[in-house]
Amino acid sequence: MTPLDMTGVEKILVEMRSNPKGVSFVDLVKVCEEFFGPPRQKGSSHMVFRMPRPGDPRVNIQNGRGAKPHQVRQVLTAIDRLKGQGR
Repeated sequence: MTPLDMTGVEKILVEMRSNPKGVSFVDLVKVCEEFFGPPRQKGSSHMVFRMPRPGDPRVNIQNGRGAKPHQVRQVLTAIDRLKGQGR
């Protein structure tokens, strides 16, 4: 797939994998909403997304001058597991 064929979320995923420290909070929210649906909680400093599978019931992200690298990795792991189950 060439960069021209990718959707906005796919481009963000490529960037997240190559540089977890350089991801904006807004981009991380877009990816989470695409894969996990609307957040269960928002309005505070945290956004909580429910996982559509047993085991890891939620992904919790917060804005701290951009997305935190460990949260980016947590989201990527959750997406990889979700894709492995045949979304």
